[in-house]
Amino acid sequence: MAVEMSDNTTAPLLVAARGGVPARTPVWFMRQAGRSLPEYRALRAGTSMLDACFDPEMVCEITLQPVRRHDVDGAILFSDIVVPLKAAGVDLDIVPGTGPVVAKPVSGRADVDALPVLEPEQVQPVADAIGLLNARLGDVPLIGFAGAPFTLASYLVEGGPSRNHERTKALMHADPDLWHALLAKIADITAEFLRVQVAAGVRAVQLFDSWAGALSERDYRRFVLPHSKRVLESVTDVPRIHFGVGTGELLPAMREAGADVVGVDWRTPLDVAVRRLVAAAPDRPLPVVQGNLDPALLFAGEEVVRAEVDRIVEEGRAAAGHIFNLGHGVLPDTDPDMITKAVEWVHRSR
Repeated sequence: MAVEMSDNTTAPLLVAARGGVPARTPVWFMRQAGRSLPEYRALRAGTSMLDACFDPEMVCEITLQPVRRHDVDGAILFSDIVVPLKAAGVDLDIVPGTGPVVAKPVSGRADVDALPVLEPEQVQPVADAIGLLNARLGDVPLIGFAGAPFTLASYLVEGGPSRNHERTKALMHADPDLWHALLAKIADITAEFLRVQVAAGVRAVQLFDSWAGALSERDYRRFVLPHSKRVLESVTDVPRIHFGVGTGELLPAMREAGADVVGVDWRTPLDVAVRRLVAAAPDRPLPVVQGNLDPALLFAGEEVVRAEVDRIVEEGRAAAGHIFNLGHGVLPDTDPDMITKAVEWVHRSR
């Protein structure tokens, strides 16, 4: 039976995101709606990733699956970071075993000028999926999702995933004006995608910068921060989570970009992250953090996972608020039962 969406702002995830004291430590997992679940694999059989992302009923069902199974405190919208680029008209595909592949990589001014603008109706299927979810989630907040300008730019410039981001870094340093023009266009697309999601009813958003950890702080501040800031400033009225992988040295700068919640990967203990954030901005309120169990440790057995949950919850008490999560996404071969147990242990932690 469908349940009307609740306007209740006492949901633990939303309370923690605003620096309050929730009834329990909230927990959700990046990539919780995905390949670790047999019901997901069954539903996706024969359907490409991008086709699934533009099918409102499928997006709704995949997003709901981990909420039903794991009792997590947030539902992350099933999507992919390249969805707004594809919707706008960029010729790309998600190749199984590889990731996003761009047919014609960006290399010059003409390529940047040719990048399209995203119109809201091009992502109407995503808005429709959010409407379906809001009718079914009850008090569980729905988290919107988008890729950050730097990460999307890297895919466009490299033509696909890259280990060293050599073409990306070469472009940003050799032609800064072209680089900023590229990121400004991508920021427009990303901001519009998030605005559509907020208007449709998501209760929080996460800006996901997969590859930002490849940058020095100096380069992040010069070449990336202004564009991520513009994206995050375009979102109002809902908490904004900002997460990147390998970004321990970038956390203060990522908070400056406009994050209400700073995502922390598993390499940096949460209490250490809080100290860095406070030292960088002593006049600001105590930060809210999200993270940060190493996803590989879900393979290490119950005793290890329980001990890690206890440690991370304790370290999270250094912050104004803590949303428990992984330090990256759920790995495909993770035992779903271990995820469920981890959620139970987090909920019992206070």
